Parts: sequence; C-alpha cells; structure tokens
Amino acid sequence: MERTRIAGPAELAELQRIEVASGEAFREIGMTDVADMPPLPLDVLARGQEAGQVWVAVDAEDRPVAFAVVDLVDGCAHVQQLSVDPAYARRRIGRGLLDHVAGWAAERGVPAVTLTTFLSVPWNGPYYARCGFRELAPTELTPGLVEILAAETAIGLDPVDRVAMRRAAG
Repeated sequence: MERTRIAGPAELAELQRIEVASGEAFREIGMTDVADMPPLPLDVLARGQEAGQVWVAVDAEDRPVAFAVVDLVDGCAHVQQLSVDPAYARRRIGRGLLDHVAGWAAERGVPAVTLTTFLSVPWNGPYYARCGFRELAPTELTPGLVEILAAETAIGLDPVDRVAMRRAAG
C-alpha cells in the first residue's frame, strides 16, 4: 500500500521523470505535442515543495511513484499537476492523492479543489468525474481559472477540449 507525504527537496528531479513518463500515454492517442511538453520546472516544484503543497505517493521503499502539485487559485486548492508513474498506474494512487488534497483543503477551510484537464482523454476528464469532480460551465469559471485556461491555449493546448473541474473539499 502506498502512503502519501510531502515531497523532499532531493526528490524533485524524480517528480519531473514521473511527469515525463506519465505523459507518454498521450503519444499513444496521437497527442504528441502534449507528450513532448516539458515537465514542471524545478523552481516551480521547489516553490510548491517549500510551501508544503507537493505531495508524493511512495512505495514500500519510500520512493515516489506519483505526485500532486497544488496552488491556491481564487480561494480553492488548484491541482496544477497530478502524475502517476506508468508502472504504478491503475492502482487508485491518483485518486488517493486527490483525496489527500481534498482533505488538506478541508482542514484549511478551503471550500473546493479545482483543476483543468482534457475533456475527451479517458484518464483525464472522465477519470476526474469518477473522482467526484464536475465540469464547470463557462459562467462558473473564476478569474484565475480563466487565466489558467488562456495560458494553456497560449502554449498550444486545444481550448475546445480543455475544461475546468471542481470538487468539494473534504
């Protein structure tokens, strides 16, 4: 059984490796531009880690096998990145990290967890819906989410297939 803890500073390069490895699944469905995107920069991971907002799921030897990076956006815990090493996929590890983030948010009085994702990719939008997230209508988007979606469009992600989703904390 994996456990969740705050990432250590020496683990950040490993998190980049996990993110790149998990992105390879996009290549298999023809989304090579997404698969080729670089991982979160080390300075971004370091800021999140120093703030206590980068969690890892670890194996029996305490090695990271998945991670979540969270920012606060418009008063909600926003999942900036969630990646699971493909060797550990389909074991509910990602769901465990999302549940951990939701609990962390609730403990701090944060009302919800948000994220942006691909609507049509099975392990994105449909997966997050199974984890309790719901797609936000355009009228429900907060200014921060609008900004995130615009930034994603600017780096080449298809705005037609990108959505923001929300789940209650707790």
